[in-house]
Amino acid sequence: MTVRIASYNLHKCVGTDRRHDPERVVAVINALQADVIALQEVDKRMGARPAALPQKLIEAETDFVRHDMPRTGPDSLGWHGQVVLVRRGSKVLDVEPITLPGLEPRGALAVNIVPDSGAPFLLVAAHLGLRRMDRRAQWSRIARAMQDANPHPALAIGDFNEWRAKHGFEALTGFHIHEPGATYPSRAPVGRLDRIVTSPGLRVVRKGVLDTPVARIASDHLPIWADIGGIRHRPLSE
Repeated sequence: MTVRIASYNLHKCVGTDRRHDPERVVAVINALQADVIALQEVDKRMGARPAALPQKLIEAETDFVRHDMPRTGPDSLGWHGQVVLVRRGSKVLDVEPITLPGLEPRGALAVNIVPDSGAPFLLVAAHLGLRRMDRRAQWSRIARAMQDANPHPALAIGDFNEWRAKHGFEALTGFHIHEPGATYPSRAPVGRLDRIVTSPGLRVVRKGVLDTPVARIASDHLPIWADIGGIRHRPLSE
């Protein structure tokens, strides 16, 4: 079986036309046809960081569920602007918020998921810092979380803010880095900032960037997706 994982930096629902329009962001989310999707910048950045993407809109217009996950503030949707949505019928066993080192406040979410027709795996959703020295330290922390998931498979996905192909990923020895394509800036993408990291045993069967007229205007990033194989059926007690 394969599981489709996706990631989307929705830029606080402010598009390249400078309009705040959560409805078209939801249209892009639905077009991904994913089983699990990691979202970045779901909250406004200043003050109490209220949600930029209303949870009621997710509930009304998508087949995704926001399970019980930490929030940065009482009116926030996400943890440091991030949330993981899973399709109805899948299970979230537990969620660990990860505070990441660095100059800017950053965090990741380690989510143990059982898809509707699959076996448990760990997804780390991350939005990494702007400085490479910070990202190296952040990857060290994320790599430990992925290693601790053994014997279940693990992967990380998100906006990694890295323009180079190899620099900054030194902590990921033994893991595989996948670049679905250029995602930033969305109107004329050249930067492969949004990527996927998989543990040994997982296969990226297909991968891509959702590049549509709506996606090019809904955010400054295009979303990525990947069909992941190798998530084998195992008892939850392992």
